[in-house]
Amino acid sequence: MDFQQFFEGSCFDAYKYFGAHIQDEGIVFRVYAPNARKVTLIGEFSSWNEIHMDRGYHNVHSVFVENAKVGMMYKYRIYIDEHNFVEHCDPYGFSMELRPNFASIIADLDEYEFSDEDWMKSRTKSYDEPLNIYELHLGSWIENKDDVNGWYKYEEIADLLIKYLEDNHYNAVEFMPLTEHPADISWGYQSTGFFAPTSRYGTPYGLQKLIDELHKANIKVIMDFVPVHFAIDNYALVRFDGTPLYEYADDSMGLSEWGSYNFIHSKGEVASFLKSSANYWLDKYHFDGLRMDAISRIIYWQGNSDRGINQKGLEFMKTLNSGLDERHKNVILIAEDSSDFPKVTAPVSDGGLGFTYKWDMGWMNDTLDFFKKTPKERKGNYNKITFSMMYFYSECFLLAISHDENVHGKATILQKMYGNYEDKFPQARAFYAYMFTHPGKKLNFMGNEIGHLREWDETKELDYFLLKYPIHDAFNKYIKRLQKIYMSSPALYDKDYMPESFKWLIVDDKQGVTYSYVRKSKIQKIVCVFNFSDEYHKNYEYKHDKKVRLKEILNSDWDIYGGKTKYQDGNIIDSICVRKQEIFTAYEEDFTTLKEIDAPKEVISKVENISYEHYIKMDLPPYSARLFEVVIIG
Repeated sequence: MDFQQFFEGSCFDAYKYFGAHIQDEGIVFRVYAPNARKVTLIGEFSSWNEIHMDRGYHNVHSVFVENAKVGMMYKYRIYIDEHNFVEHCDPYGFSMELRPNFASIIADLDEYEFSDEDWMKSRTKSYDEPLNIYELHLGSWIENKDDVNGWYKYEEIADLLIKYLEDNHYNAVEFMPLTEHPADISWGYQSTGFFAPTSRYGTPYGLQKLIDELHKANIKVIMDFVPVHFAIDNYALVRFDGTPLYEYADDSMGLSEWGSYNFIHSKGEVASFLKSSANYWLDKYHFDGLRMDAISRIIYWQGNSDRGINQKGLEFMKTLNSGLDERHKNVILIAEDSSDFPKVTAPVSDGGLGFTYKWDMGWMNDTLDFFKKTPKERKGNYNKITFSMMYFYSECFLLAISHDENVHGKATILQKMYGNYEDKFPQARAFYAYMFTHPGKKLNFMGNEIGHLREWDETKELDYFLLKYPIHDAFNKYIKRLQKIYMSSPALYDKDYMPESFKWLIVDDKQGVTYSYVRKSKIQKIVCVFNFSDEYHKNYEYKHDKKVRLKEILNSDWDIYGGKTKYQDGNIIDSICVRKQEIFTAYEEDFTTLKEIDAPKEVISKVENISYEHYIKMDLPPYSARLFEVVIIG
């Protein structure tokens, strides 16, 4: 570690120096506590008796303990005066004991040997590939009946998780924070151990093995990373050396809206702590990416644009992302940012923040709000569905339906749909067809795929018993089919962030509440048609610029998925040649259609100044989506 870089805030490897490290026949301990009166070490190796630590260069306190071994617990006693001290876990500790206890544990991070070298060399950022992320809370995804807490160990859950991800056609998993944290109810977002995987699910070795196994199955692994704030527990970072070392001195800036403490990113040693933590998870655990939480709180002072931009926060973000990109080939960096701050996903060299993707919070809020509304209200809110494409190409957006949309009285995704129990399912099927055909990468929280009704609770496993009910089983089969189509259809992911991959076909049918667009790649076109009204549109028709034949690949109203239309896979629809003659429909001036000409084509072709177009005619059941692959273009 370079001390100049450490104090400048540009150090990414502080974990290689600070903490507990195996050396010769013992362990060397180092901790940074510049304002402490003195620091002592206690642990199992000393029968919890104090061992004096020498204050050395740059106020680093250190000691070598010959009989300390891997697996032993330890703490630091930070003296604020000659007699008073606070016991702390190691800020750079690699492992910790289970809450409510807080001792750090000596760990050997080189014990596990990864076998994913080829994966690490060949992985990509997935710009022109499908990226379907399953967001997961490891402690409540599935219950281990043989564990008193109901938890599986990291390595134990590997086979179950991989099979589930494969069966449901996910190619990435995002773990909610795995850094050590004292309160289960915080879900890991208020951490005490920024270098320690939570002991709820085992050891560093076990987590390394889990990630290695996921890579063997060609599944990307992303972890939620929290660079904004930390837990208030006095044994961790709070007033670590008797002074606000990691946080602001003024609580008006230091305390967050969540009751935690905000990091002071302008302080070099704090910036280096966080940069080293982010780098550590990518380096030592081979995570493929980090989803960074609450980024607007770094961009603006306490997330409030009225208070102005936090320039030091921006500098921290830019140097963090560019530094990680330089060190890790094709790492994926995702911003959870609810602001409209520009160029979040632009390269730092072009004045951006350097993220790979940004959650599209606008799309999520508008779309879910639309589906909560009555069919009548949807006519007046028609543009909530179309608005996202007005700004989509300003960033590399990721469409996320996360845990935040399934808790705190918001209702689950299925419950958000308008209407009674039976009406919610067709709307949810249509909603997800819209999501998976809309440009942008995808993320769904666990339980969305089975039509979860109960809001998520971190103390309970998912309600898998729902799959015993035919309507939920059919819904899950539908989601599997939809996600398989997404994963195998270049038109739905290739050139996602290029305008030529998307074209509106129907974008003005406010009365019928129908929409249509085509997704395109060099080798494939998929036409997507939606009816978000409660009306049955018989012989619905829309224009196409050329003669076309469509093969139906998915109908959300098929009876096998709980709908009313008889299943007919591969149904073919041919366009009809028409004379260009506009007439008003039942939707008045909001929509136009075309009238077929009865005269033979060879007669009509002799009339001057007559042009021909083509249209597709189909039935659209209420709350439905139909997807077609273009198989012939004339």
